[in-house]
Parts: sequence; structure tokens; C-alpha cells
Amino acid sequence: MGDRSAVMLLLHRTVVPGLRQAYRLKSAPSRLCIRACSTNDSFQPQCSSHAISGDNSSTRGWRVMGTLLGLGAVLAYHDHRCRAAEESPRLYTREEVRSHSSPETGIWVTLGSEVFDVTEFVDLHPGGPSKLMLAAGGPLEPFWALYAVHNQSHVREILAQYKIGELSPDDKAASILKTSDPYADDPIRHPALKVNSQRPFNAEPPPELLTENYITPNPIFFTRNHLPVPNLDPDTYRLHVVGPPGGQSLCLSLDDLYQFPKHEITVTLQCAGNRRSEMTRFKEVRGLEWSAGAISTARWAGARLCDVLAQAGHQLSETEAHVCFEGLDSDPTGTAYGASIPLARAMDPEAEVLLAYEMNGQPLPRDHGFPVRVVVPGVVGARHVKWLGKVSVEPEESYSHWQRRDYKGFSPCVDWDTVDFDSAPSIQELPVQSAITQPKDGETIESGEVTVKGYAWSGGGRAVVRVDVSLDGGLTWQVAELDGEEQHARKAWAWRLWQLQAPVPAGKKELNIVCKAVDDSYNVQPDTVAPIWNLRGVLSNAWHRVHVHVAP
Repeated sequence: MGDRSAVMLLLHRTVVPGLRQAYRLKSAPSRLCIRACSTNDSFQPQCSSHAISGDNSSTRGWRVMGTLLGLGAVLAYHDHRCRAAEESPRLYTREEVRSHSSPETGIWVTLGSEVFDVTEFVDLHPGGPSKLMLAAGGPLEPFWALYAVHNQSHVREILAQYKIGELSPDDKAASILKTSDPYADDPIRHPALKVNSQRPFNAEPPPELLTENYITPNPIFFTRNHLPVPNLDPDTYRLHVVGPPGGQSLCLSLDDLYQFPKHEITVTLQCAGNRRSEMTRFKEVRGLEWSAGAISTARWAGARLCDVLAQAGHQLSETEAHVCFEGLDSDPTGTAYGASIPLARAMDPEAEVLLAYEMNGQPLPRDHGFPVRVVVPGVVGARHVKWLGKVSVEPEESYSHWQRRDYKGFSPCVDWDTVDFDSAPSIQELPVQSAITQPKDGETIESGEVTVKGYAWSGGGRAVVRVDVSLDGGLTWQVAELDGEEQHARKAWAWRLWQLQAPVPAGKKELNIVCKAVDDSYNVQPDTVAPIWNLRGVLSNAWHRVHVHVAP
């Protein structure tokens, strides 16, 4: 009995810890541990149905105990190797992670200090491969911040299976050094944004994220800056509103603005150069190469401009007048960004022009005008002046370069040798627009059924009443289903998202998908770029086209 007691004690000391480790591995698998601990040994432990008791079963009992001892030894050794692997994970630099950003190199991502090889998981990603690929070679945090559903224990358990190591503690994240560079203090941006220029910063969200939500998340809202981003102190911020002759000017703090009735509206902002790249493919233009993402939608809140102007003593004028805005962003010479809108629009309560201090329920991000910007529903983004510092009413429109010498449309026959900017009006309301965001151009789709998604919007508060979609380049058409908030006549300030599910024509190896929108004035997009081409590449609203391949 003494020998058997000793054996039982040994069993307890070896098998139980091993079984505990096996259970731990089953409940929270670790790819790093499995790689470090896997062996070529395999065994199938046999469970005896006989009790280990009685003289006649002693031999079988000793065999069972021997098997368990062997199992315990293997599991204990496995536990030892896993602990060693966990104590000394492989270290990688951020540069090594960045170099793994394609199927050819392998797709790595980071979360905190951990490194994961998710190459095998990309095609399994519930949101589709393209969304996970946005984080390839970089951190997951910015994307998990957009989609909080990821930050759950079962998602982290799935991710843990792909862990291959950790970031080297010696490889610190790059810090922004204070230099004489006027852009050195610009804010950090979301890595999903497609950057069109760094200085000044201009970027758009990728199409697969653009219409993921009706309201565009702040971090991926398209960014159009003309100058360095100012870093303003909300406590010392003041907005100067020039009063009429004989009246009294206002000097408003943020707290002063909060005293005006708070007004909230959902508004789509679109850059005049949205979809400029399509004009460039037809004939060279000057300007940033925007794709179809220089447009976004937010819920804005602030004081109505008409209330603030009335407080300063302004009234509608029988003669032409303009409200001029001046930003607190400026170039090294002190020249600030400026723009203007007609006084009639500014004073109309139904036009709902805002001095906005909130965006999607939060203070304005720095890239979007913190602490105060202008929001002019239905009007080109160039008039939505950010970092607002001054408002005045003038007999003529703003003398700013961006009002007088930019953001104007011209005939296709006008070139840079013959252009006369004084001959054309400044862009205010934009024409009807739509674009396809899914599938992407060049993508391969499955046969059977295709889902086409996109957005549609028209300037001036005109509601989108229909979106037509063609799978054959415009020979035949189908009507898409409109989503989003209900729109009111003359106050349709926000876009409509739309989608169409349609069978892929049998035998087709490729599709030429086209969309066009119609607004409530029955304005419709032109079919080609050629008749609307202009030297600045603005007002690009031809039918949007996407060419895709059909998998055999």
C-alpha cells in the first residue's frame, strides 16, 4: 500500500497540473504557445472501465497509472515549454510589422504591444477582407475605436490564436518633434484615410467605410485643409462679429455662444473637387486627386447664424450684401482662409446656417474647425469656414483668394491662358451627385447576385427622389432602394444612402456598373465627363462607373 500511495501522490503532482494547463489551453488558445510547444508526439490515452482495486486487477491498475504518469509528464513538459514561450515572446519592430501588409508578405497587425499574423483570417473576417486590410501593417486600435463590437472577449480570444510575438520595447512610436515646420502641430489622423496631400492635410475615407454608416464617424470624415491647423485655446477663444454702421460689434466667447438657442441638423458636406480624379483621366486638371470620398455627413449643433447677426443689429438689406467669414488658420504671411455667402441665406431661419461647436455630439475635432466653424447646409464645403474668427456683412463677396480666384466652374474650352475668374460666379449650391461605394472598381464578384451600394445628394436642399443603377454600362436600368432619414422639401440637407440587389446576368464575365441620381427638381447627372470638364476639375458629377469581374 505504501508503494501505491507514493504512486498516487506522484499522479496528483504530475497529472493534475498538466490537465489544468490543457484545460487552460482549450479555453483560451494561443497561437504563440501552440507554435512554441507543438511536438510530433501523438497519443490516444485509453480509459479503463475497471476500478483500480482488488488483487486481481492490480496489473491493469498499474498499467493505467503508468499511462497517466506518461500523460502527466507530457502535459507537464508542454506546460513548461508554454511558460518559457510566454516569458520570452519573439520581438518585432514596427518597421517589420509595416513590411507585412499584403498577401504576398503576410498580413500583420498590432494591438497594444502584441503582434498578430492574421493572413489566414483575412478571408474569414465577418466585415469582409477589405476592411481588415485597411489595418494591414499597422495598429488595430483606430479601427476598433470605430467599431466597438470588436472590443469583446470572444473577439480577443479569436485574435489571440494569431499572436506571433510582441513589439520591441526599444522601438518607440515616432514622436512629433517641435520644429519651425508650421504643420508640426497638426493633429494625429486616422490611418484608414486615403491621403491626397500631407501639407496641408487633405484626405478622404475609403469607399468601403464611407457608406458603412449614415452618419460618418468623426475620425474618418473627409478632411479639406488649405493651411496649417491652428491649436486654439477654448478658454481664450473669441469670435468677432462686426456690427452694422452705427451698431455695436460683438466679441463672443464659447460660453456666450452657448447662450444662444442650440440648433441641431444633419448636413452633408461635399468638396467642390469630389471625384476630380475622373476628370483628370479625361484631361489634365489642377487640383487634389479626390476620388468619390470627398463627401461626408454629420450631426451638427450650434447657434444659428441669423440669431447671432440679429444680436449684432444686422437686418436683411434691399441691396446686395454678403456675410464674410475669416478663419484663424493662416499662412506664414498672415493670410487667413476666407469665404462668403449671400446675406439673404445667412439671415433666413429656414436656411439653418450654423455657427457649429459640436459634431456628432462631441466638440469639433481640430481638423474640422475646433472650437467653432460655419455650417452652410446645401452649399459647397469651401464656404463652411473652420476655426472661425471673424464675421462681417459687406456689400461685396469676400476678397479671399478662395472666393474670388478658386472654386468656380468654366467651359471645357477655357484653359489657363484664357481663364477670367471674374467672369464666373463663385460656387454656392452644388449639382446633383451620386457614386458607387460597393463593389470597388476592379473587384472580382461572385456569380449569382450582386449587391451595389452608394450615396446620392443634391445641393440647395433639393431631395434625391431616385437613383438608377445599370449593370451593363447604361443600356438597361433598375431603381435602387433609398435608405436614410426622411427628407423635407427644400431642406434635404443630407445624403441618401442607397442599395440594389440584382442577379448577375448569366454568362457574364464582367459588369460595367453605372449609377445616376435624380433630385426633386428633376435634375439628373450627365452621362459623361467631357461636356462638364473644366480646368479646375470641380463640379464633377457625371454618371459614376465601376467595372468588376465575375468569378467563373
